[in-house]
Amino acid sequence: MKNALLCCWMVTVSTSALALQNPDRALQTRFEGMLDALPAKSSMYAKHLPSGKEVEIRADAPMNTLSVIKIPIMVQAFQDAEAGRLDLDERYIVRPEDRRRGSGLLQTFAPGLAPSYRDILTQMIITSDNTATDIMMARVGHDRVNALLEERGYEQTRLLASTGELFRRVWELQDADHAQLTDAEVFERGFPSDPDASKRSFAFEGNSAEWLGRSTAREMSRLLEELYEAKLTSEASRDAMMEILQRQFYSSRLPRFIRFDAGVAHKTGDWPPIAGNDVGILLYEGGPTVISVFVNQNTGDFTKVEETIGAIAEALVDAWR
Repeated sequence: MKNALLCCWMVTVSTSALALQNPDRALQTRFEGMLDALPAKSSMYAKHLPSGKEVEIRADAPMNTLSVIKIPIMVQAFQDAEAGRLDLDERYIVRPEDRRRGSGLLQTFAPGLAPSYRDILTQMIITSDNTATDIMMARVGHDRVNALLEERGYEQTRLLASTGELFRRVWELQDADHAQLTDAEVFERGFPSDPDASKRSFAFEGNSAEWLGRSTAREMSRLLEELYEAKLTSEASRDAMMEILQRQFYSSRLPRFIRFDAGVAHKTGDWPPIAGNDVGILLYEGGPTVISVFVNQNTGDFTKVEETIGAIAEALVDAWR
């Protein structure tokens, strides 16, 4: 018994010593355990910008971004606005064929609504509006978003499809004839609800050929760092994008435990309960910290996914304050 107690004491002392000698390594070990406890494919990367301290777990693994890929669409739009190519105050009339299911509010209004492009951009981020996303993607150009990413040296991060294309593929996997559905018909149908729909959705989310976007935790955090440091746009456009990101409606992940202690400028990406991502900039005294957490192919409790991401953000703020 004495030897067992001594052994336990030595392990505790050793762990405590490790935490004191290398607190960031201790953080990494802690986060790795938290993410590995999820029955899912996961990755993360965080960087404390003032000091350069990092935590990385499978940070270079390609992940399904889902709506996180809407961030570079926003960057391209603000670059176009600065170049005089896009007037953010110009109004766009939403047509019946523009409407998309999934997240967002524009689908709930009758066609004919005329928001400005600034409104559309804002909804694309803060409510992850899919109608807004496809309108904005058509306006700035899918290929131009990817050209921007390539020019900035992002090897993995790419916009792969529109949400309209994504949702049509969901129907096509049920029946190949559905490939002929128009955007309006896909919208009216919603999503398949047959007995095999959940099984197909899980396989669909995990198939990289079907993703809305692709990135890695390291690259997405680097994009956030460049955004924050105004390396992608002017400072005025940076401030406008930060203000939009801080108005994010969904607060059950990164802001979950720190919303009254730190600001969070962030973007979620969802296919619940299969996938739940959150990437952002944590703003607090002693910060900021950029962080990207991706959770794909989840087979467990989705609430646990959200709690884990929230707990990671809380621990980072506490450690790097």
